[in-house]
Amino acid sequence: MTQTFAVALQSSPLDPVFAPLYWLLGLWSEVMFWLAGATGLELLQYQFMHRAILVGLCIGVMAPLIGTFLVHRQLALIGDALAHTAFAGVAVGLFVNAVFELSVSPYLTAVVVAMIAALLIEVISEATDAYNDVSMAIVLSTGFALGSTLISINAGGLAVGINQFLFGNLSTVSAENAAILLVLFGVIVGTVALTRNQLLYVTFDETAAAVSGLSVSWYNRVMVMLTALVVVGAMQIMGVILVAAMLVVPVAGATQVSRSFSESLLVSVVLAELAVLLGIGVAYYGEATAGGVIVLVAVAIYVVTVVAGKTVRAVGDDTPTDVGSISTNDVETHSD
Repeated sequence: MTQTFAVALQSSPLDPVFAPLYWLLGLWSEVMFWLAGATGLELLQYQFMHRAILVGLCIGVMAPLIGTFLVHRQLALIGDALAHTAFAGVAVGLFVNAVFELSVSPYLTAVVVAMIAALLIEVISEATDAYNDVSMAIVLSTGFALGSTLISINAGGLAVGINQFLFGNLSTVSAENAAILLVLFGVIVGTVALTRNQLLYVTFDETAAAVSGLSVSWYNRVMVMLTALVVVGAMQIMGVILVAAMLVVPVAGATQVSRSFSESLLVSVVLAELAVLLGIGVAYYGEATAGGVIVLVAVAIYVVTVVAGKTVRAVGDDTPTDVGSISTNDVETHSD
């Protein structure tokens, strides 16, 4: 099966770069085929589902990992703004491919455009003293306008090809896109691991962080760029319209039953993974759009956590983490 999988991957121009990742994908497929035989689950018998599940599992880690910082910074809507600019990036990629007959992955152009947009949000906010929601609204509107304009030109049938990016699709997660997602996953998790304490400090007390010597503007840029990478990665399954939900809903649920930032982070990852796996399963057997089902499951889990949190508070004195609060044990002061 590994040989068959490898042969199917020879059509991509990025094969030499992604060769080790393609090998990992082949190994993952072997594990999934084994699980299919052991459990009898039909959805595990197809390689496109193997890639969809792997991408979903990565999203279940990346989205709450970044979303926890965003929610506590009251920047929950930045994911929506960057999703619309990622949509513009996809439109740019499809447009370039249609006009110049290239084979550039729209996800790569989406990464570039989304990261530029993330930086613009910070630059506009700093240069004009506008609130973050103003700069986000400007970038969101510009990105969606650019994407809509390129689609209206309809070069090479853009309007048809864009639907999978708007709503997400399990069957369109190609090996190349899965490899791109694995790279994004490594960058996001690695960056957060290296800068966790600094990001925490900036998140909860920018003034104190600046006084201690941290470059607040730099870490703000790091955070929005990481958000852009998460948005593009999650867009494969969630689609532009629903991608922001995975940054917020699992985190909102975790805050109902957690008492510290670290605990909230871990719980949000668990909730996100649960939503992704249940959502993919229900979407496959119910022949529904995966992104929509995943979000509905995530919202249902959120409702359960709200009820559980209220029950715990009614029985005892435990208080869950409110948005914007944090245990002092979570922050270690570091300077550059």
